[in-house]
Amino acid sequence: MEIFPETLKKLWNLWEVRSLLLLSLSLQIILIVFGSRRKINNSLSWIGILLNVIVWCAYISADWVATVALSVMASNEADCGQVSSKATDSLQAFWAPFLLLHLGGPDTITAYSLEDNELWLRHFLGLIVEVGVAFYVFLRFWSSNVLTLLSVPVFITGIVKYGERTWVLWSSSSERFKDSLGSSSDPDRCIDLFDYGLSYNPKLVMKEGIDGDDHNLVQAYYSYKRLLYLFANQIIDEVRYHNYEIITGKSAEDAFKLVAIELGLMYDVLYTKAAIVYSRIGISLRCISFVSSVSALVLFSTIIDMHSYPHIDIMVTYLLLVGAVLLEIYAFMVLFSSDWTKLWLVKFKVAQHQQISKPLVHNFWMFTSCLHSCSTRNKKRWSESMGQYNLMNSVLKERQGTYLGLKKFSCTSKLLENYQYLTWENVDTGLQKRIFQYLKKIANELQQTAGHKRVFQEVRDKRLSSSGEYALKQYRFDYLLGDLLDGNELDKKIIIWHIVTDECYKDDLHHVHGDANKLDQDCKISTWLSDYMLYLMLFRPSMLPKGIGEIRYCHTCIDAERTYKVPPFKQGCRAKKGIKSVDFHHSLFELASGLSSDLKDLENRGEIRWDVISEVWLEMLAYAAQNCDWKEHAQHLRNGGELLTHVSVLMMNFRLNKHVV
Repeated sequence: MEIFPETLKKLWNLWEVRSLLLLSLSLQIILIVFGSRRKINNSLSWIGILLNVIVWCAYISADWVATVALSVMASNEADCGQVSSKATDSLQAFWAPFLLLHLGGPDTITAYSLEDNELWLRHFLGLIVEVGVAFYVFLRFWSSNVLTLLSVPVFITGIVKYGERTWVLWSSSSERFKDSLGSSSDPDRCIDLFDYGLSYNPKLVMKEGIDGDDHNLVQAYYSYKRLLYLFANQIIDEVRYHNYEIITGKSAEDAFKLVAIELGLMYDVLYTKAAIVYSRIGISLRCISFVSSVSALVLFSTIIDMHSYPHIDIMVTYLLLVGAVLLEIYAFMVLFSSDWTKLWLVKFKVAQHQQISKPLVHNFWMFTSCLHSCSTRNKKRWSESMGQYNLMNSVLKERQGTYLGLKKFSCTSKLLENYQYLTWENVDTGLQKRIFQYLKKIANELQQTAGHKRVFQEVRDKRLSSSGEYALKQYRFDYLLGDLLDGNELDKKIIIWHIVTDECYKDDLHHVHGDANKLDQDCKISTWLSDYMLYLMLFRPSMLPKGIGEIRYCHTCIDAERTYKVPPFKQGCRAKKGIKSVDFHHSLFELASGLSSDLKDLENRGEIRWDVISEVWLEMLAYAAQNCDWKEHAQHLRNGGELLTHVSVLMMNFRLNKHVV
């Protein structure tokens, strides 16, 4: 008994290769359009989740579909219906190189995650095998007609693109990435953009001809060259370390823009083909690829006799050719709108040219600068937002019973339940200014009090090893320090100060009759940072020092539910696995409630309590940024970026990072 009828088998044989080719082209379009957009969307927002699912499915499927299509072409005889077999065989030989182009992938994404870079050897083996299979298909269906000869340049371009992808994955792997930096920790590869002078203590001076609008980009490129060493877990030597003088001369908004450009360049190196595309050989290969695609389309349209081939195959071939040309055009648009191209143009502009070529250089500069400005105006460089999670909202707010229809399943994950109360807040200029001023204040104090290099490092490390205690001592609240507030168990402090901040915020909100606009700026900043640090602890725990934050959070929720007499059907943590409260010396919730009561009673101290609370949160933010592994920062660049990463880079520029010696 046949499961599939004969007509269905014939239909599948006719469309198997063709459908795989069109699917492969569709996946390439998805990857090139959406591949780099994930760096500006929160991975936990609804848009970010949808985008990540689409990109992940396309990334995983693209290689598989192209490989299956090549294997089918290599093993099956073409079913051409009423037209001669040789005609369809020639078209299949012409289709094979396009699958190599697809296996090479777009310029906007080579690795979905950092782990993909470590699999470069697997891709190298795939390169050898797939090129061999495509070459077999090419030889198998070889004929002396023009169509076969027309596929040669496309075949070569496909090999080049696949080779580019493998080379980029290899160059971005951890070992190769570290080796490529060499032993020097003072990488002056952008010296052609600056004049250092000849004095004993030279200053970084921008070369003449670089306009003010390009200063931030050139300075970010200089800082990025140092940042490479931190992402490779190496040490930066302070010799000729000019980041400090760059960052101190900027406003908070410009400083955060500088950091965003640095991290954008870093993202490109780790996750895209930037390492080769924005080089002379890369630009040359792009031009050759574009000319090959356009030539193939034009020659196919003018030379080939359309009546000699099946109509459906002609349509598929046109889709492949037009798709290849459009993808090349889009790649050029991305190339011209990138910071790398702008940097290349800046170098080109300030380079020495012959007198006769100066007008040509100027006109080319004006044209390309106009294109770059139009494409990058109002362009986001990262998500520009931070996660917000409030403990009391998750305890007191009624859970949404219709949430994806998943509540009825007992296997619903803890992360999914927490996700119901996750919100996002924009990183506004007020918060940027407060963080910048805080770090700049510490940097200036260290510059004044510790001139010797060794002393400076000791004072700096001691100053940044505190996660709240220094602020309490500074404001003479050190009597609040005890067993549960002293030490460096960050997760415990996050929970305690989160509850304190929430209680004080609600108290102030009650006094202004619910008008949040009347609250003190430090109150708003403290609340944002409080909810952000709890978000990191629950959703990005690998970015914080190791601890038992999730366990402590669950027990604190139990105590809060008991205190506020939350009905059983609303209780979250206690209902799971029969968790009972555990006494960590004593309850964190009770300690936090007592501490918030002490701070509420300070009416005679004016608004000083928010000065204290905001300083504590800034200190904990800096401590977390100081102790987060740079590999974790790199991982989350593809998830829209984290405020913590930007703070870490700011600290590096201020010489407040322990890896800057």
